[in-house]
Amino acid sequence: MRISKNDIPTKIDVPGATARQALDFGDPSEFSTLGAEYFSLGAGTDIAPLLAGLNDDACHAPHWGFLISGRLVVTYTDGTDETCSGQDLFYWPAGHSIRVVDDAEVILFSPQVEHTAVMDHMLAKMAG
Repeated sequence: MRISKNDIPTKIDVPGATARQALDFGDPSEFSTLGAEYFSLGAGTDIAPLLAGLNDDACHAPHWGFLISGRLVVTYTDGTDETCSGQDLFYWPAGHSIRVVDDAEVILFSPQVEHTAVMDHMLAKMAG
């Protein structure tokens, strides 16, 4: 699920301040500690091969975040794709992979235990 800045409903709009609020944007209640992550990803990066061997060959951690710049495609295990572009807020449920179309700067908030396990798996794949 993604939403661009201008599509987020305005909650407060007064001189000098605008607050936008997207409701029902994922439920973190089943998870404990969240980690904050900042990724710089080059165009052409595709993490799918690094996820091979995980459940459904996909990332099993949900993410809430903000795409500062760039463009990427999120592929879900149900076969659907979603394109996120710079300035989008997003929620990616568990069961996804990403491919970077244009150099991207991404901020993620992820369940710490689950995403650390995914990143450790990716590191092991890269080590060969």
